[in-house]
Amino acid sequence: MPIDTASRHLQVELGHICPKYIVKEEAYIIPYTSPKPALTVPLIDLGPAFSNDVEGKKKVVQKIHKACVDSGFFYVKNHGVPQEAMDQQLRLASQFFDLPLDEKLALRCTKDNQTRGYEPLGAQKLDVASLPDLKEGFIVSSIDVDRNHRYSKMDIPGMGRNQWPDSIPGFRTQYENYCENVGVLGRKLAGLLALSLNLPEDYFADGFEEPLMYCRILKYPPMPNDAKPNQLGAGAHTDWGFLTLLLQDDLGGLEVQTADGNWIAAPPVPGTYLINLGEMLPVITSDLYKATMHRVMNNYSNKVRFSCPTFFDPEYFYKVECAPTCIPKNGKPKYPPLTAGGHMWAQFEKSFGTTGQ
Repeated sequence: MPIDTASRHLQVELGHICPKYIVKEEAYIIPYTSPKPALTVPLIDLGPAFSNDVEGKKKVVQKIHKACVDSGFFYVKNHGVPQEAMDQQLRLASQFFDLPLDEKLALRCTKDNQTRGYEPLGAQKLDVASLPDLKEGFIVSSIDVDRNHRYSKMDIPGMGRNQWPDSIPGFRTQYENYCENVGVLGRKLAGLLALSLNLPEDYFADGFEEPLMYCRILKYPPMPNDAKPNQLGAGAHTDWGFLTLLLQDDLGGLEVQTADGNWIAAPPVPGTYLINLGEMLPVITSDLYKATMHRVMNNYSNKVRFSCPTFFDPEYFYKVECAPTCIPKNGKPKYPPLTAGGHMWAQFEKSFGTTGQ
């Protein structure tokens, strides 16, 4: 998009949040109730989607469609990301969070509004009506915005340089290699989602030429004995963007809300990613596809949980709007269009309760 056009678009859409996801001042806390043990999140084999098996690919697309309509969550296996890269990313998480606190705080993500770097324990509140989340984080973007980047020249909020620890040999190289691998999978899934909506496979491609992809590592300490009843590792929330690709360790703790309001466990399945849809998909599909509430509770008394979510989102100025195959019979999309980056930045500010502290 040309800069002059983009600037006009920014003036209109910056900070716009889909009305469905605006939390009003009178928002109420989502009370914690124990999850049911039954697993109803489907496991989809992506293998045929990477082959020349046309019928096999159609079956994969059908399974993705059903999962997106039913819950917005599904596991994928045979996804193309090497197991060693997955294992290494979890090791990097452990190494990073073992660093001294002052070294981590020097990389704080709210510095200069750049949304990249370290998130201290309790820095984020995903359920904005509840207590701060009991987790630490570190986040890197696929877009390392130096002063020559178009986003820097346009003074786009939330953009900046990735920050890296100096004391872990090979950390940056290994982390960036992982992000590249997951980005390939993200583009593949975007194409399969398009097909699942009877759209051309490259329908979303323009948005992912330079995606706003955020690769995050998280540490969930054991729940303290004096934790408040509704204070969780990650409060109940929906993800803000397009797709989330979650790599979990073997501890578990993620819980997903079902359509009837109950909670089910979504335990780790070796060698898989857990995929969930973000808030942009209901806009694109007029609520055919779900952005489902989920949360994290580390119930273990003496174990630390690590996870590595990757948020795969379109470029800043990508216009998120109802797809032509999803327009309701009355001809009126359920939600107005929004700008991907403006929505993401507004949610970041709300979640971290900061404007650059």
